Amino acid sequence: MNELIPPSPDIDATQLALLRLLAEQPDLSQRELSKVLGLSLGKTHYVLHALLNKGLVKARNFRRNDNKLAYAYLLTPAGLREKLNLTRQFLARKEAEFDQLRTTIAGLRAELNGLAEEQ
Repeated sequence: MNELIPPSPDIDATQLALLRLLAEQPDLSQRELSKVLGLSLGKTHYVLHALLNKGLVKARNFRRNDNKLAYAYLLTPAGLREKLNLTRQFLARKEAEFDQLRTTIAGLRAELNGLAEEQ
């Protein structure tokens, strides 16, 4: 993992969201990525450059319709593997959270039923 970004579920989720979005729409600008992801432009820049530095994404110049140079952010083979790995980790984490939430809900229902019977 990049030294600039410590491993955490939030960072992993952000990186996964960015990788997924770039896989679908590689020609989005950083400003457009920021807007779609609901992140600040600074955080988007930070995460994108971490992915570039790790070799998971590469930037290619191209011309936009308004005659300005822009970049296409393409996932590298390592980026595709990391996207798959992060997707598996994210899904496992969300399934565990779902199971825990289901247990909590069952406990609360039982508590409510017990309180209702006492009255």
